[in-house]
Parts: sequence; C-alpha cells; structure tokens
Amino acid sequence: MSRTVMCRKYKEELEGLEKPPYPGPKGQEIYETISKKAWADWTAHQTMIINEKHMSLMDPATRKFLQEEMIKFMDGGDYEKADGYVPPSK
Repeated sequence: MSRTVMCRKYKEELEGLEKPPYPGPKGQEIYETISKKAWADWTAHQTMIINEKHMSLMDPATRKFLQEEMIKFMDGGDYEKADGYVPPSK
C-alpha cells in the first residue's frame, strides 16, 4: 500500500513521495507535505523555467531562486512562469 499525505499544493489526500527529495529538514518537510503529483508538476515546471531562462544550476543564485519559486508554487503563491507560455487546453 502506498503512503499518502495531505498535499499542501492540492489541498487533498494524495499519494506521497517514496523518499525525501533533498537531504535535511527541507527534504523531510517536502516528504511530509507534498504529494507525488505536486512534486512531478513542480519538477516539470522547474525544468521549463531553467530551459526558457537559460539558467545554470552551477550558480548558487539560480538554486536559491528555484527553491524560493518552489515554495511559492507549492503554497499557491504567484510563482515564476516562462515568458509567453500558454498551458495546453484540456
């Protein structure tokens, strides 16, 4: 049976991550409060931002920016979007 969490992004009980995505307290917090679906949505969005803005993960400022954007994304805040991106219609 898979583990579930009350996802802070989607505000519902969903399947949880298999393990913390980072080491330390931040990874544990994500593990306990973020669903597998929300994490997959974030990683896809993060990849799009990195590619569209030609960011380098070697730059500590980029990593700090992405972590701040992840928190906004998970908490329903106004997070960074790729310029001109229009999500596909369903």
